[in-house]
Amino acid sequence: MTPTTRTAPPTLAVWKFASCDGCQLTLLDCEDELLALAGAVRIVHFAEATSVSAPGPYDVSLVEGSITTASDVDRIRHVRERSRIVVTIGACATAGGIQALRDGADVDEFRRVVYARPDYVDALAQSSPIAAHIPVDLELRGCPISRHQLLEVLGALLAGRRPDLPTHSVCVDCKLRGTTCVLVAGGTPCLGPVTQAGCGAICPAYGRGCYGCFGPAAGADTAALEPVLRAAGMSAADVARVYRTFNVAAPAFAAAAAAADRAAEEAGGDDDDAPR
Repeated sequence: MTPTTRTAPPTLAVWKFASCDGCQLTLLDCEDELLALAGAVRIVHFAEATSVSAPGPYDVSLVEGSITTASDVDRIRHVRERSRIVVTIGACATAGGIQALRDGADVDEFRRVVYARPDYVDALAQSSPIAAHIPVDLELRGCPISRHQLLEVLGALLAGRRPDLPTHSVCVDCKLRGTTCVLVAGGTPCLGPVTQAGCGAICPAYGRGCYGCFGPAAGADTAALEPVLRAAGMSAADVARVYRTFNVAAPAFAAAAAAADRAAEEAGGDDDDAPR
């Protein structure tokens, strides 16, 4: 008898850079699905879950977190060299994350004021997404990512097909859920019209405006949304702040915040012309 040749399962590595670990925990929260996944792949690096760490190469690398130090730059390049497919997961990895709030500020001044020994702090002037340093094959948005999208991506990669991921705005998901528009009907400020779907429109379903966790949707028209937000009671400074959260460094949101800053300056700082 000719012995049967068994193909080794694909290898999966999970990497952490500057982040809160929330997107990695989303993978662990998959529970029953994770057991099935563990039977289909060989997890060879995942510090959040196991002490196993193989040198690679890796079939798929999931990367969480932004690049904030010079050593991060070297490490992510090494990950890219050893990985066939790189998938970035979460707002930090795809748009710099909350830590990108420091971009454009005086990081040296932060070091001096906050730390007793600023010379110990090795930080770049900006918190940048992974794609700013290496080619990325796929991005999963969110803060944190959607477990359903993560399972879809991993299942698609195992099956050799293209992942089915949404490209529409949160507003579409509100309609699919039968949720009354909080912005139109309730006057609640909401970023749903310019934010990519993926969360299932959770916040509007509970009467809260969307905070833009999944970043700007393709072709997001923030300029058209701005007067609607103002009519809902936000000042120009408020509009700038609402774009400076999870995806502050995403180009469309960064541009919207900058435009709102200019409007606030033209209004004289207090922005008393905003409707209340």
